[in-house]
Amino acid sequence: MSPTDIEPSEIAKWDPDLTERVMGLLRPLIKGYHRAEIRGLDTFPHGGALVVSNHSGGLFPMDVPVFATGFYERFGYDRPVYTLSHDILLTGPTADFFIRTGFIRANHDNADEALRSGGVVIVFPGGDYDVYRPTFAQHKIDFDGRTGYVRAALNAGVPIVPTVAVGGQESQLFLSRGESLARLLRLDKLMRVKILPISFGFPWGLSAVVPVNVPLPTKIVMQVLPPIDIEAEFGPDPDIDEVDAHVRRTMQRALDELAAERRLPVLG
Repeated sequence: MSPTDIEPSEIAKWDPDLTERVMGLLRPLIKGYHRAEIRGLDTFPHGGALVVSNHSGGLFPMDVPVFATGFYERFGYDRPVYTLSHDILLTGPTADFFIRTGFIRANHDNADEALRSGGVVIVFPGGDYDVYRPTFAQHKIDFDGRTGYVRAALNAGVPIVPTVAVGGQESQLFLSRGESLARLLRLDKLMRVKILPISFGFPWGLSAVVPVNVPLPTKIVMQVLPPIDIEAEFGPDPDIDEVDAHVRRTMQRALDELAAERRLPVLG
C-alpha cells in the first residue's frame, strides 16, 4: 500500500464548508425553538482545549449544537470543534456525515490527535448516565465516577474548559434511568446496555425510549467557564481524583447559579 492509499483519520476528515452549512441550518432551531444563549466565550483559550460539559436532553441532547453554533459564530471555522461520540453514532450510512462535521469515536487516540492538532474537543464524561438523569436531579453534576477526561487533557497538554448548561433536561419529564429494568430484561448481557430510561412527554406520554416524544421548546442557557491549567494549579504530577473533584465542584457552583436564575420550567 502506498502512502496515498492510507485511510485518513477521523480528525482529518473534518469538512469546514459542510460544517458551516450545517450550522446555518441548525441556528434557527437553536436560536428560535430553544432560544439558546451561550455565555463566557470571551475567556476561551487559544489552541487545543478540552471542553468538559454536563449532558442533557435524553434522546435529543442539544448541548453540542448550542456550543458549536455559538463557538463558530464567534471564532469562525479555522479551528474545528470535535465531539467524542459513541460508536453507534458513527455506524451506518450517516457515519461519514457525522465524521465530516466533527463527531469522532470516543477513544484516547482520537482525543489526543484532535487536541494536539489545535482542535476543540467536547466530552461528556457522564454520557448516557448523565443525559437521562431524572428530572429531580436535573441540576446535579454526576459523571458516574468517570475521570478519563482528566488524563486526556494531561496527555495532550491542554487546558480543561468546564462548561455547564441548564434547560435541556426540561425537554420532557425524566422519571428514571431504568437501570433495574435493564438488568431485569438482561440488556446488559445481550446488548451491553445498562439503562432503559423511562420518561413522560409529548405527544405519547409514558415512554421507555419508544415511543419517541418530541422535545419541548425549552430555553437552554450554556455557561463556558474559565479554563483550568491542570499542571499550573495541581503540579506536574497531579492526583487525577483531586482534579476531577475540583472540576465537578466548579461546574456544580456554576450550574447552581444558572438554575437560580431560572424563573419557570421550559420558559426559562
